[in-house]
Amino acid sequence: MIVNGVAQQSIWTSTTQPAVVQIIDQRFLPHEFVVETLTTVQEVAVAIRAMHLRGAPLIGVAAAYGMYLASIAAEKKLASYDQSINEAAQLLKATRPTAVNLAWAVDQVQAVIHQTETIAEKSKNAFALAEKIRQDSIERCRKIGEFGLSILQKIAQQKEENQVINILTHCNAGWLACVDYGTATAPIYAAHDAGIPIHVWVDETRPRNQGARLTAWELGQHQIPHTVIPDNVGGHLMQHGQVDLVLVGSDRTTYTGDVANKVGTYLKALAAKANEVPFYVALPASTFDWTIRDGLAEIPIEQRGAEEVRYIQGWVDGSLKKVLLTPENSPASNYAFDVTPAHLVTGLITERGICAANEKSILALFPEQKATI
Repeated sequence: MIVNGVAQQSIWTSTTQPAVVQIIDQRFLPHEFVVETLTTVQEVAVAIRAMHLRGAPLIGVAAAYGMYLASIAAEKKLASYDQSINEAAQLLKATRPTAVNLAWAVDQVQAVIHQTETIAEKSKNAFALAEKIRQDSIERCRKIGEFGLSILQKIAQQKEENQVINILTHCNAGWLACVDYGTATAPIYAAHDAGIPIHVWVDETRPRNQGARLTAWELGQHQIPHTVIPDNVGGHLMQHGQVDLVLVGSDRTTYTGDVANKVGTYLKALAAKANEVPFYVALPASTFDWTIRDGLAEIPIEQRGAEEVRYIQGWVDGSLKKVLLTPENSPASNYAFDVTPAHLVTGLITERGICAANEKSILALFPEQKATI
């Protein structure tokens, strides 16, 4: 996508040094554009855990590169090569438990490494697969944009000419959360580029404010009209007919259609249902969990540190500073995700098309998964 008029992606490898992975360090956005260099699996694990990068698809891509970096390091201790690779896989999987893309990518690269016979070829094949996962992510998001565009085109046809479509989104499911295009934002970018008048209500998304900091920054860079709102305003806007569509991403979706996404998504789905506002979830195939049927009972919900709730970060006098919000001794709880039951979801937008949030419709799009369930 676009940063200061220049095409940019969220993760890439150095053109001269493939063993150097570079990312946009999202902790500093929107006030500073910082590129971080990662050269070890340990650095990748820290970047994922501490949210230098975030978003289910991007976490998966980063983890794939992390396994590649682990394979390079393992070459220096051949006697314990397999052990080193397995330890790297466990290290990465432990960083964030909810986003299924992470384990999906790690398992793929780990398998390729173990299946390759010669040490010299292991890193080469690991890199090739990490690159493929990255490119596949881009293409999947592009296709999500194409299919999602059809929904916005239908809404536009029902409105008067040049009347704006108001979309409400939660957290950041944009290109910063993927590699390019994004999931929930992909249809928004596609509609804007097609000349459809779009306006986005951007939930601030406490406690880390990924909407206010990241989604708003993305949309502004692409010159898409948007308004940042407190998280609790969405229901009010829906009651007053100011939301045509809720469009969110996902960190893990069951094959029965239950959706885990940034905490607060469930409340938006309830408000959308009550006000007859369509509620769509955009996700690639890699975000489906084909082993879980009951999302509420089975999806692990990450609990992050209380300091994210107790403090807020902002731009003060030319630098980033943290400010304490709560009484100094007040405890805080920080559930990072919630689960939206399938019956609240109007539809799922995937790279293969749009389907209802139920087992029959999902497996109709992904029939190859029937044998695994």
